[in-house]
Amino acid sequence: MLVTVQTKVVISNQQGEKLVGILHDTGSKELVIICHGFQSSKERIPMVNLAAAIERGGTCAFRFDFAGNGESEGSFQYGNYYSEVDDLRSVVLHFRETHVIKVLIGHSKGGNVVLLYASKYNDVDTIVNISGRFYLERGIEGRLGKDYLRRIKETGYIDVRNRKGEVAFRVTEKSLMDRLNTDTHRACLLVPQECRVLTVHGSKDQLVPVEDAVQFSKLIRNHRLCIVDGADHEYTSHQENLVSLILDFLREAQRDCHSLRSRF
Repeated sequence: MLVTVQTKVVISNQQGEKLVGILHDTGSKELVIICHGFQSSKERIPMVNLAAAIERGGTCAFRFDFAGNGESEGSFQYGNYYSEVDDLRSVVLHFRETHVIKVLIGHSKGGNVVLLYASKYNDVDTIVNISGRFYLERGIEGRLGKDYLRRIKETGYIDVRNRKGEVAFRVTEKSLMDRLNTDTHRACLLVPQECRVLTVHGSKDQLVPVEDAVQFSKLIRNHRLCIVDGADHEYTSHQENLVSLILDFLREAQRDCHSLRSRF
């Protein structure tokens, strides 16, 4: 009988901020790290469901909050892609002392982060990009409003308000340019050939168009694309499909890895 324990783990990032996560500990030496998206947290349904499914399969899983999100310390920043890569690096280095980390999974912005990580560090075998955005210059007007470049250059920032009219977060010119200057195209080309990448995307995603997923498949060399028919950005009615696709991909990657080792 599989005995699992869920434990809160706190890890310091490079700025000394505390990153808070939940370790689904099965006793296995193998660990999957799961990354959330924009203004989200480790408690969002896709993160929780994936961690639980991986745990049931006997592998450890860790879902955590990037700095400025959820329970983690720090202030939320728009853009901030490579800062979140640095957060992920701190998590990887922390667990490398006790576990073998073969898989990184990211949803939405987290999908971009795990791909950027793979393009920078050649130390993970498998990447799963769930609904990541390829064209980072798109989708900004929907959050910041029209003529955002002129407005932000005039004032230095734009406050984004929630439905109640309260300021949800502030976008500075620096953080906006951080997003616009993040080169997704170049990162895809730098993902190592030996790193397997799965991109999953919903056909009815209204936040990130499915064409972004197609573009990832054109540039990443060792890549598989799965479009979930009818799914939205959060896979609201397609959680089982999402989990099943990812677990099947991870099992196949594991079998191929064992097969390769047996040849030598």
